[in-house]
Amino acid sequence: MRILAIDSATEACSAALFDDTTCIASFHKVIGRGHAETLVPAIANFPGKGRADRILVSLGPGSFTGVRIGLAAARALGLAWDAQVLGYPALALVAAMARAQHPGPVTVCMAAGHGEYFVQNFSADAIAQDTVRSLTPEQASAACRHQVIAGSKAQQLAAALGGDHRAIDLLPDASQSFLLSDDVLATDLSPIYGRAPDARLPGVKA
Repeated sequence: MRILAIDSATEACSAALFDDTTCIASFHKVIGRGHAETLVPAIANFPGKGRADRILVSLGPGSFTGVRIGLAAARALGLAWDAQVLGYPALALVAAMARAQHPGPVTVCMAAGHGEYFVQNFSADAIAQDTVRSLTPEQASAACRHQVIAGSKAQQLAAALGGDHRAIDLLPDASQSFLLSDDVLATDLSPIYGRAPDARLPGVKA
């Protein structure tokens, strides 16, 4: 089975093509902006233009635009190829990548915008111990359960906590999606935003 993985929810834009469990092509670049112009051409350069039987795509949280771009690409390719499309939480992938380096429980801490962090705790057996939340640095310090912290804001949170916390600086990478447990893959492709949108309709209160 060929599997295409897509992750454009953060400042990193990545895609990977697998033949069963073997990665045969991958792309990963930290670009900040420009995911729409980068993602599809990167996939088109893969063998067979990236055609796959199954597509895995990050549901977020992360950039509102990045999440939507990844989901739109996955849905369109899934329709064109008659491929199954499954979503996964971005922080679950970061947690899996961290455990590959340092087995055990991990707190994932990612940039959330407006000076806040997306924070979620994971057990040693990859189970999410709480829901992802967008927190101030002070709230994130209180929410952190584990000594190992992974993600784009791991170093900042570890420094604030002090002690013997270990920071692993990571951004999601689609080429590592083979690390994900089947339990986190979902047919429901609803985005995980983690916080309310910045723009609101007139008269709508937060």
